Amino acid sequence: MYGRKVKLRFLFIVLILITLILSVFLILKALEENVVYFQSPTEIKLLSELNKNKIRVGGMVKKNSISINSNEVNFIITDYKNEINVSYTGAVPNLFEEEKGVVAEGFLKDRNFFSATKILAKHDENYMPPEVKEALGEK
Repeated sequence: MYGRKVKLRFLFIVLILITLILSVFLILKALEENVVYFQSPTEIKLLSELNKNKIRVGGMVKKNSISINSNEVNFIITDYKNEINVSYTGAVPNLFEEEKGVVAEGFLKDRNFFSATKILAKHDENYMPPEVKEALGEK
């Protein structure tokens, strides 16, 4: 019915499609564990269920909330609607201070407590991470 040349072309196209689909699947699977979602304290309070994936929580450091014990830093991130307590072990960035923007990366323990593995502070007087700005409703 079909010639040998047509069958070879069909086989070649099928092999290319299978290779392409497999490549995309493997790339997405590898990136899946490196994806970190950003959430504000209000979004965390509204979660229907807590997951154990790494996330980023952003907002402003609440005034008079920073507590430093040996190498552990505890503070509160607020978006002026809700708050979340953050615990971080390690050195904080030089720009980390009260009433300044911050993004903490780590794991949720519950809706009120966040264990941070990394703290990201803002760069200069005018900079605020886009996610934090959006969460705070600023322009």
